[in-house]
Amino acid sequence: MLSFFKDYKYFAIVFLIIAIIIMTIIYNVLNVEKPLPIYQPSMVNFELVDSTIQYKKKYHKIADFSLTNQNGKTITQEDYKNKIYVADFFFTTCQTICPIMTDHMVYIQKELEDEPEILLLSHTVTPEIDSVAQLKKYALEKGVDDSRWNLVTGDRKQIYDLARKSYLAVKDVGSADPYDMIHTENFMLIDKKSQIRGFYDGTKLEDIERLISDIRKLKKDSE
Repeated sequence: MLSFFKDYKYFAIVFLIIAIIIMTIIYNVLNVEKPLPIYQPSMVNFELVDSTIQYKKKYHKIADFSLTNQNGKTITQEDYKNKIYVADFFFTTCQTICPIMTDHMVYIQKELEDEPEILLLSHTVTPEIDSVAQLKKYALEKGVDDSRWNLVTGDRKQIYDLARKSYLAVKDVGSADPYDMIHTENFMLIDKKSQIRGFYDGTKLEDIERLISDIRKLKKDSE
């Protein structure tokens, strides 16, 4: 009888080892990397979202736009059609977070220099100050690659609406000016279908590294 239980014990150990191996294999097979989320207004801090869409849970996309870049060229959604791109909001005279954000955009531009299909788009939140000439001066100072990175200015209301209703990226000041806004440090990752796939702190290098990784993942998933 004791011999039987002894033999059974060894069988149980072997069975347990085999079971663990099988479970590990199944876990690795099923543990497929999850796709990046598709952000909807209801998923984002309400402070950054226009009140008219705060509870929207699906079908959110970046709206059509028409703005002017640092070279005086009109930039529309067609320039970003079927492209993966990173968007942000800034202004050239900002002395706080903007220089860091711009340096990190330059870093992204350099890290992805062999992937010219990945684009960048920076919107000024002070279009009355950031003229085409001012944006061009800033672009030259920062080393902006005009073929991939547009710094855009234009109608203040349109920029405000894009920021609050499309990119979900700036705070409403609540002042007498209905289109007054405070930009945040957010970088937004936009996919080929004009959907938001990620938010990143543009002042933190670790977030920028995560953004670059997500860009490559999104590119691979969309091929």
